[in-house]
Amino acid sequence: MGPLPAILVGLAIALSLVLIVAPLAFIFSRALSEGMVVFADNIRDPLTLHAIWLTSLVALLTVPINIAFGVAAAWLLAKHRFPGHRLLLTIIELPFSISPIIAGISYLLLYGRQGLLGPFLREHDIQVMFALPGIVLVTLFVTAPFVTREILPLMQSQGSEQEEAAVTLGANGWQVFFLVTLPNIRWALLYGATLCTARAVGEFGAVAVVSGNIRGQTNTLPLQVELLFNDLNISGAFAAASTLTAIALVALALKTALETRQPRNSPHA
Repeated sequence: MGPLPAILVGLAIALSLVLIVAPLAFIFSRALSEGMVVFADNIRDPLTLHAIWLTSLVALLTVPINIAFGVAAAWLLAKHRFPGHRLLLTIIELPFSISPIIAGISYLLLYGRQGLLGPFLREHDIQVMFALPGIVLVTLFVTAPFVTREILPLMQSQGSEQEEAAVTLGANGWQVFFLVTLPNIRWALLYGATLCTARAVGEFGAVAVVSGNIRGQTNTLPLQVELLFNDLNISGAFAAASTLTAIALVALALKTALETRQPRNSPHA
C-alpha cells in the first residue's frame, strides 16, 4: 500500500472513531455511569416504558404496511410500463426530499382540528392528531420509500422470464408471487424492512409535530429522550438514548448480515 492510500485509510479510521465510535461509547458510558441499578430504574420508569411500548407499536404497525406497499409498488414499476411511470416513482421517493418536520406540519394542516378535514373528523369524533393514528401516518410517510428502493433495482435486473415461465406452466398469480417472485427478492426485502424499522423507531421531527408530546400518551422513545433532557434527568435521558442506540446497532448488524446474503446482481452486492 502506497503512502496516499495509507493516509486515506488512516483518515477514514480517525473520522469514524471521532464521529461514530466516540459518541456511541459516550452514550453507553453515561447511561451506566451511576451503575446498573440506576440504569434499570431509569428504564423501568413508567413514562419510559410507555415510550418504548408506543415506539414498538408504531413500528409493528408501519413496517408490515410499508412492506406490502413497497412490494406492490416495486412489482408495478419493474414489470409494467404505463403513463405516469416516472411520476409514480418520483412520488414514492418524495419523503426523501422533504423535511420530516414539513411532513408533520402538512399532516397537521390536513388532519388537525383546524385543518382541511378537521370539521369532518370532529363531526365523526375521530382523533387523528395528537394520538396514535397521527403518529402512525407520519411514520408511514417518512418510511414509505425504503422497501421499494431496495427491491425495485433487483426486480428490474431479474426481468420477468421466470414469472412468465411459471404462468405458462399453469401457476396462478399468487403462486407466481410466493413461489417465484418472493424467493428471488427475499434478502432485499428483509434489507428494506430492516431500514424501514430503524427509521420508524428513530423518527423524531414528524412525530414531534403531530404527537403533541403528551407525557405517558404520545411520547415515543426519541421524544422521551428530549423530555428527560429538558427535565434535567440526565441519567434517565442517557438510559433511554442507549436503548435507541442499541436498537440502531442491532439494525446495523442485521443490515450487514443481510448485505452478505444479497445476490450478485443486487445493487447492494
